Amino acid sequence: MTPSASILLVDDDRHLAESMAQWLRELSHQVETVATLAEAKASLAKRPFDLVMTDLRLGGEDGFDLIGYAKKKHPDVAVLVITGYATPETAVEAVRAGAYDLLTKPLIDDELTLAIERAISQREITRQNEDLRQQLDRRSGLENVLSHDYRMLKIFDVVDSIADARASVLITGENGTGKSMIARAIHARSMRRSGPFVEVACGALPDTLLESELFGHVAGAYTGANTDRAGKFQLADGGTLFLDEIATATPAMQVKLLRVLQEFKFEQLGGVETHSVDTRVILATNENLDKAVEDGRFRQDLYYRVNVVNIVLPSLRERIGDLPLLVDHFLREAAETCGRDVECFNVEAIQAMQSYAWPGNIRQLENVVERAVLLGRGPVLTVDDLPPELTGKGVEPGLATTSSGNRAVSLGDVNGKTLREALEGPERQIILQSLRSNGWNRAATAETLDINRTTLYKKMKRLGLDDPRLQFA
Repeated sequence: MTPSASILLVDDDRHLAESMAQWLRELSHQVETVATLAEAKASLAKRPFDLVMTDLRLGGEDGFDLIGYAKKKHPDVAVLVITGYATPETAVEAVRAGAYDLLTKPLIDDELTLAIERAISQREITRQNEDLRQQLDRRSGLENVLSHDYRMLKIFDVVDSIADARASVLITGENGTGKSMIARAIHARSMRRSGPFVEVACGALPDTLLESELFGHVAGAYTGANTDRAGKFQLADGGTLFLDEIATATPAMQVKLLRVLQEFKFEQLGGVETHSVDTRVILATNENLDKAVEDGRFRQDLYYRVNVVNIVLPSLRERIGDLPLLVDHFLREAAETCGRDVECFNVEAIQAMQSYAWPGNIRQLENVVERAVLLGRGPVLTVDDLPPELTGKGVEPGLATTSSGNRAVSLGDVNGKTLREALEGPERQIILQSLRSNGWNRAATAETLDINRTTLYKKMKRLGLDDPRLQFA
């Protein structure tokens, strides 16, 4: 049975149009008739239709114009062409223009009924596929960014808010915090998701090669450049370009980046032709760009250009309540990949991981879990399956001990860190162990550590120990 549909019938033969409309209404369709292209556009603007049925000759107007208009302005509407002047070439041209099908006059009732049914069914399938694709896009954007932490939930809201903006986005955070994943999430949730996502690690290339990589080159630009080559800005046209480690760009490269981010125009290396692109740029760095500007290592005007929207990713130690969730995810992935029958980590192992400072953040956690799965001997992994830097066993240099003297605290890698940054890890471990030994009684913990409660509260917030889920880990 033909499903009921709302149909816009466009034909300059009023008598024929009304006769056909009456027959369609008897089949339970809702039909509106118009005679000109202007009337058809006005009707489409007023209300949605499931199907447009149009002649190709509308007085002095061309039905192909209506097909093109409907495809561009109302892509959800199926278009069925009905004409008395058709050739095989006309049919091909109509379908290429966006029509679903073409029927020739005089019409056969069953043929028209079947064409309407097929057009409506195909339109519904297309709509369902689009709904599914949008659902997958929404899920794919952030499905791999696992977190229940309030800091990350706020970042998820920001990602949704800025996804379709043209403005540059600067993602900052320590190494291993997931800057690339957030950049991909922004792209996947934007209108550009069907376009390319191109990633460039700026710190991995010398300046000359980086310029060629970003802007492309013409043949003969340098030794070995035998042919023209498109750069990443061109390859990302219509999509997103992710520039990682942007703070490593030299002053000369910063000048060129400033121009392309302002005008989205550039010349290839060795070329004179100016190219224009429609590329959304997301940048990332693990450095403090404010300090880099103060030190003269990063241009202030470029900093203001790239820092339109700044997403600051918290370190793993600041969202340590997410650790059990992340561990479970990485454990399942590693067990499947390695073909191991592993169920979980025991409570002591989880507590040991939560006590650690994680200088390498989520990337380091993933590696630790994979190592434990590979080397573990049973279905339940224990502290013995963790590397020495987490447990303090067999680690000699860079150790401190708590006031109890019975638990080793690793200072980790202190190279390039300020004194405060280097002490964050041991300080966090000491406070967490004291909180646990005092049953999370903050007053008793402050007394044990010989500090006042206000100082303890501030330290807990700064070190990510204010997450209530830590009490139940």
